[in-house]
Amino acid sequence: MSKIKLVATDIDGTILKHNGEFTKEVIDCIKTLSAKDIKVVLVTGRMHKSAKKIADELGLCTPIVSYQGALVRDNTAQENIIYERYIPDDKAKSIINWCKNANVHINLYLNDDLYVEKENEFTKKYAGHQHIPFNVISFDKIEIKKVNKILLIDYNDADKITYLSKKLQEDYPELFIVKSTDYFCEVCHKEATKGEGVKCLEQFYGITKDEVLTIGDHNNDIELIKAGGIGVAMGNATDELKSVADFVTDTVENNGFVKAMEKFVL
Repeated sequence: MSKIKLVATDIDGTILKHNGEFTKEVIDCIKTLSAKDIKVVLVTGRMHKSAKKIADELGLCTPIVSYQGALVRDNTAQENIIYERYIPDDKAKSIINWCKNANVHINLYLNDDLYVEKENEFTKKYAGHQHIPFNVISFDKIEIKKVNKILLIDYNDADKITYLSKKLQEDYPELFIVKSTDYFCEVCHKEATKGEGVKCLEQFYGITKDEVLTIGDHNNDIELIKAGGIGVAMGNATDELKSVADFVTDTVENNGFVKAMEKFVL
């Protein structure tokens, strides 16, 4: 087995507990990995500015893969773009209209800013959890151009999100559409996947797939898991993700990330 040189990890439900906190063990483990010159990279559906706060909190200087893989930026003062994919403008407009007809709340991401048409319980809960600001404006009044991602949210009806996710996948097979939590459905460019983000990192660092460990917990991590030489699913992961993983570790609440690092990396 090749020596692992890069760990590509999801954030929420993988290293970050459901209460939005890190355990001391996870923080110490990431510091140990970095000290051994093992690159730890965050690969997330979050927007870049939200993920950067997490990276800075963990003392990571590695590039950040955000928006499911739609944006890869280095974590320097310049924040250079390494890779980016936008939803085609016409498709973004079509998706927005589709969601309005479906009467579902959506977050719209443009230039790494969050836009919503109304401030409601979903907006407050989402922005509060991610500690990010948001702009309230009619989407008819902004230029729908270079959209990073569109996110459907319904914290009260997981079945509705499951249904809409499947329907969107049928109606827009040319886009990457996936459930990232029970209450979120993400819409991105076809080449905006966590797997593509990892491939970009392999080229960036000049390493091979066998030298990468990937770890996550939900269906949007399936491409992430497949992209690693060792793919690890959290104990709290979906059955779909566990079925494609090489190994299933403990839950996020029981430091599953740390246990996987001790087994395969440290």
